[in-house]
Amino acid sequence: MFLLKVKERKLFGRKTDQLRKAGFIPAIIYGHGVKNQAVEAPYIAFDKIFQETGESGLIDLEIDDKKPIKVLVHDIDYHPLTQQIQHIDFYQIKAGEKISVEVEIKFVGVAPAVKELGGIFVPNLAKIEIECLPEDLVRELEVDISKLAAFGDSVRVSDIAAPQKIKILNDPAEVIATIEEPRAEEELKKMEEAPVEKPEEVKVEEKGKIEEEGEGKETMAGKTEKGG
Repeated sequence: MFLLKVKERKLFGRKTDQLRKAGFIPAIIYGHGVKNQAVEAPYIAFDKIFQETGESGLIDLEIDDKKPIKVLVHDIDYHPLTQQIQHIDFYQIKAGEKISVEVEIKFVGVAPAVKELGGIFVPNLAKIEIECLPEDLVRELEVDISKLAAFGDSVRVSDIAAPQKIKILNDPAEVIATIEEPRAEEELKKMEEAPVEKPEEVKVEEKGKIEEEGEGKETMAGKTEKGG
């Protein structure tokens, strides 16, 4: 289990920038039937743990040396330019209460259609939504692709062999991955000969993107203050 020590937060609104400059992330804890709590988490410690848990791993959150509570990372706000974490939403877990989370898909095996026929493996889903008790939570679910032997073959949600205590919430018929035929040489040649944008046009688009990102910075700041 991963332990993260946090402190009760005293600063709100625009003052949360002081926390970020000091190496802390403003955060909020909420959950079903629990009182919201504003806390601050050390950036380096949280980032290290989050690399291991993602949004589907339980974290023991210790607030001001009190008895740890179990939480999931429910949402994270990132700065639109620097991608630094700006705010965290923790969801407090109650014992005996089922939770629904998205877990990663891990492809295992070798697809004969790729190895022997030169087919193109095309993934359609990266995560799958599950429901279970906190103690039965897993970080990922394996998907066997060794049965993909011909072009057009696919694996679906119904093909996942999930543990008995885990319920998959996605549509069973939803395609997880499929095999496509390799593109013909003539098609690839046409793509290579397609007209390229003029340098002037590219510069204009890049400038527009920067301006949009700048506007996004103000929007994100407002969202952070509201969340805090």
